[in-house]
Amino acid sequence: MDSQLQVKPTGSPDKERRTVRVILAQPRGFCAGVDRAIAIAEGALKLYEPPVYVRHEIVHNQRVVQNLKAKGVRFVEEIHQIPDNAIAVFSAHGVSRKVQQDASERGLESLDATCPLVSKVHKEGQRYASKGYDVILIGHENHPEVEGTLGQIPGPVHLVSNVGDVQALEVRDPAKVAYITQTTLSVDDTREVIKALQRRFPNIAGPNTKDICYATQNRQTAVRALAAEVDLMLVVGAHNSSNSNRLCEVSSDSGAPSHLVEDPAKIDPELLQGIETIGITAGASTPEELVQELIEKLSEFANLELSTMEGVVENVRFGLPSSLREVTQAE
Repeated sequence: MDSQLQVKPTGSPDKERRTVRVILAQPRGFCAGVDRAIAIAEGALKLYEPPVYVRHEIVHNQRVVQNLKAKGVRFVEEIHQIPDNAIAVFSAHGVSRKVQQDASERGLESLDATCPLVSKVHKEGQRYASKGYDVILIGHENHPEVEGTLGQIPGPVHLVSNVGDVQALEVRDPAKVAYITQTTLSVDDTREVIKALQRRFPNIAGPNTKDICYATQNRQTAVRALAAEVDLMLVVGAHNSSNSNRLCEVSSDSGAPSHLVEDPAKIDPELLQGIETIGITAGASTPEELVQELIEKLSEFANLELSTMEGVVENVRFGLPSSLREVTQAE
C-alpha cells in the first residue's frame, strides 16, 4: 500500500519510550448521510428553538447523541412520547410509513433526516412492489434501517440475512422476485446472498452495484487494504453501529487483530504490547474528534509516528430540507 507519510510525533519526547507507527484510514468517519442528519437536527434547533424531538438516535454514536442533547435535542423511541405541538425529526436510518402517519395524525411538524441513499432503497422497493413483485430485503433483523424499510414497502417483503434464509424463502411467483439491500452492507457483504438468490430465482431483479452505499464500500475497501500493513487495527465506533462492527470484522478477516473502540479514554495499553504499527479507522457515524482523542490517548503510551494512507477522498454532499436551507446558509 502506498501511504503519504507525514511524520507527526505526538506525546512525550522521552527518547526511552518506543515509537509506534499509526496509519489513519482514508476514508473514515462521517459520511454525507450522517453529516446531513446532524445538520438537520442542529438546523431545527435554530429554526424552532429547543427542545426538538428526534425519534431514535439520530445516528448510532453516543458522542453525537450527547452533544445534541446538550444543545436541546430530546431523543425518544416512539412518536407517542413526543409532546403536542413539538418538532419531530426522523433519524438517518429512516422510518416506516406508520411512524410517518402517527406523526401526521398527532399534528406534529416533522423533519425527515433519512439518508437519501436509504430513501432511494425505499423507492426501489416500492417500485418493485407496485409491479406485483415479491421484494426480498437483504439486511439484519431488528436494525432500525431494516425496520423502516420493511414498513415502507406495501405487499410481500421477505427479510434474508444469509444463504440459509434464501433456501427457506417462499414467494408467490418465482418469476416475479426482486431484491434490495440495507445500505450499511457493502457489495462484499451481500455477494454470496445475491448469488444464492440468483441461483434460486434466475430472473430476479435488483439494483445496480453502483447503487450500493458508497460510504460503506469505501470504508471497507480502505480497512481491508490497511489491515495488510499493520499489526493492530483500532476501529472507532459505537457497539450498536452496524457499519463500525462490520469494519472490525472485515479487518479481522483480512488478518489484523482488531478492536472496536467506543471510548478512547478506556483503551487498554496492553493492546500495544509488541505492536509496531497501528491502523485506525472509524465508522460512518463516528465524529473525527473521537479519532483525535484516541491518538492523544495512544501518545501517553508511546511516541507516535502519524500518517494517513492514500485513498478515496469523498466529496458527496446531500442537500437539506428547504425549510432549513435559509437558516443554515445564514451562518
